[in-house]
Amino acid sequence: MARNDGIDRTSARNVNLTAAKIGNAQRHNEREKESYTNPDIIPERTPQNIHFKKPTAGYAEMFAQMEKDGVISTRGLKTDANLYGELIFDVNSAYFYNHGGYEFAKRFYEDAYRAAVEIVGGEQYILSAVMHADERNRAMSEALGQNVFHYHLHVVYVPVVEKQILWSKRCKDKSLVGTVKETIMQVSSSKKWLSKPALDEQGVPILQKNGKPVLRKSYSVLQDDFFQAMRNAGYSDVERGERGSSEEHLTVTQFKVEREQERLEQLTAQTQQKEQQAASLEKKIEKIQKQQVAVQEVEQIEPHTVPFSSKVMLDRSEYENLAAAAKKFYVRERKESKLQKALDAAMKMITELKAKVAALTTELAEYKSVRGQLRTAELEKENRELRGALRRYEVEISRNNLWSYFTMNKETLRDKNPQSTKQFDI
Repeated sequence: MARNDGIDRTSARNVNLTAAKIGNAQRHNEREKESYTNPDIIPERTPQNIHFKKPTAGYAEMFAQMEKDGVISTRGLKTDANLYGELIFDVNSAYFYNHGGYEFAKRFYEDAYRAAVEIVGGEQYILSAVMHADERNRAMSEALGQNVFHYHLHVVYVPVVEKQILWSKRCKDKSLVGTVKETIMQVSSSKKWLSKPALDEQGVPILQKNGKPVLRKSYSVLQDDFFQAMRNAGYSDVERGERGSSEEHLTVTQFKVEREQERLEQLTAQTQQKEQQAASLEKKIEKIQKQQVAVQEVEQIEPHTVPFSSKVMLDRSEYENLAAAAKKFYVRERKESKLQKALDAAMKMITELKAKVAALTTELAEYKSVRGQLRTAELEKENRELRGALRRYEVEISRNNLWSYFTMNKETLRDKNPQSTKQFDI
């Protein structure tokens, strides 16, 4: 659970995707990859993934068809524009485990999909909606001694806003200039997720001292909409994710970093052990190869011919020398062959372990990078909260004419907090 405080919190995230990135999103969501670097994906469970809207073709092909049919417009967009969005809805794994698991998750995310349709602006703009039921929560599974799965919903959509196209001055009928020529659904991720004015309890916009409205980030609104939709659907035992918080994601990432670090250390130790074994085998082979048979003694043996026969005769001492040399050669060949096979096996294992270490090192670097970004986000959130609190105190002091009771006057306070009059997030 997030923060291990027993509270089940909803989470809604939006990811903007360009044409260059949509292919990878499709391969992940639709499980089209042959293999995955994430060891917690269980392929045997993939058939249990649930589509609330199954794609009729590839994401890019569906987008192109929508544009061709006039459902959407990409007029004026840059080549690297964000043409797609992906909503990821989530609640901590313990919530579903405590409510019965898979069947409860299906009902929950079916209701979440209905919320996604409202958020996106219509089902016709959704390309795919799939609940993943094949990703194992390793921490809970190991703690409980049984497989616990992390259920979550991916919704890939086209971000659109309604746009009115006006008649230009070049229109022959001057009476039409400036009037609406047509209304299109313009693809625009930035306009889809514009920040909105923050409202007080009476629904009145909250203003800054300069008279400008305090703006709420669109993703904060997304969190509100998802939470309220699930509450309205009857899920009264969930709470809204903390505003601006990445705490739960950070907890999961930290866990993965720690576990992957342990795996990396184990594989590195295994690799070093195998390299030592290989070095020992090489020394043994080299030692055997240096043990040369007394070839000169064999070459000095002169056989004696047997009259009227193709056979030859040897002195007893010469026969014994030849037999001993043959036995030594046979034993050496067999021992060297066994050692070579063992060496080949060890070298193969070393190559495999080094490949695993390299892959794990790369994956660990990605986790650490994410963790660093999340920590930065937490600090920024705390700074915003402190600036907001300071501003509210300042307003209350001014409203009640209490500055005379403070040794520090209003101007000095502003000098120490120059950003107190700037826009802040809620």
